Amino acid sequence: MANADDEFLQRLPVLHDFGDVADTLRYEPLPDGWVLAVADVINSTGAIDAGRYKAVNMAGAGVISALLNALEKHDLPFVFGGDGAVVAVPPSSVEVARETLARVLSWVRDDMDLAMRAAIVPVEDIRRHGLDVRVARFNASQDISYAMFSGGGSSWAEARMKAGDYGIASAPAGSRPDLTGLSCRWNPIAATHGRIVSIIAVPRPAGDMEAFGRLVHTLAELSNADGRGGHPVPVAGPEVRVSDEAIVLESKALSPYGFGWARLRNMAGIVTQIMLVKILSKLDWSLGRFSANEYRRGVARNTDFRKFEDGLKMTVDIAPGRLAEIRKRLEEASAAGVCHFGLHEQDAALMTCIVPSAVRRNHMHFVDGAMGGYATAASYLKAQMGKA
Repeated sequence: MANADDEFLQRLPVLHDFGDVADTLRYEPLPDGWVLAVADVINSTGAIDAGRYKAVNMAGAGVISALLNALEKHDLPFVFGGDGAVVAVPPSSVEVARETLARVLSWVRDDMDLAMRAAIVPVEDIRRHGLDVRVARFNASQDISYAMFSGGGSSWAEARMKAGDYGIASAPAGSRPDLTGLSCRWNPIAATHGRIVSIIAVPRPAGDMEAFGRLVHTLAELSNADGRGGHPVPVAGPEVRVSDEAIVLESKALSPYGFGWARLRNMAGIVTQIMLVKILSKLDWSLGRFSANEYRRGVARNTDFRKFEDGLKMTVDIAPGRLAEIRKRLEEASAAGVCHFGLHEQDAALMTCIVPSAVRRNHMHFVDGAMGGYATAASYLKAQMGKA
């Protein structure tokens, strides 16, 4: 028999047209007692400037992987933000989530030489400040849907975390979360239409939400010249290539703390799997229930390249003319007091994945810009908000 938390997850509205994600009346309020588990990499822009794109994205996706594994629920609402994540957690799992985040902080510090912060923020505190956390799902494919958040609560929770509230201390050195399924094996995916553009647009406080909704519709339409919404991953999926950095990061995530035989064994296993997928893909063969080319096509279908988290976030592949029109519409909306925005261009996209099983079709793939992405777009957004 389903409990109240499962029933909430089952009744979440599912949106099929991305242009509808700004219609917050379609969203369902998060039940009382739930919390937001939030985390992000500190000074992610500095790490990105040092070329550590994969590490930053893997740390962000690792928050999601660790919590879903620890709570044994892969249908919890979450949003990947490039350098961090937000996950909605039910009351029965709060303490497990707290311990898991502490372990994530330890892993990111010990194995990735990055600093991360995390917090657990009760939804009741968010509502006491006049905001809310409302959730819907967007149907990315027939196999996967991704949560969308509205109400301002997610942004408030992240801001309070950065201010030092609700903080979680790191677990002792060597503590490890369960990161089974976390992977970043794909090399950067080059733009095919012109530029990979990471865009963040948020409504102004007390702004015209109907006008903001029309803006989201317009940006979705402008990104859809190819009929795929500006999807940065080719229909056939990303190319299979060996990345030394990806192998090292993944082998660390799957191994006990410290260099040892387990890490070497995992490295060898990852290389073997990559080469096997490459061969099967080239020959268009299957191995048992696993088809390499069908898996690659599934990667493209299941990619989370656009989302709504108190505002629009998307990383799209678009032609220069369309990009110029998008920039113009954003500037006009900003001048009219409808939104603040940040936009960052780059030559390629970067993918990080959570794959519970290679033979199941519910694998999840998160895309960010390969040279700054959401983190850089967010810095432009903050600069614009500071001028307002």
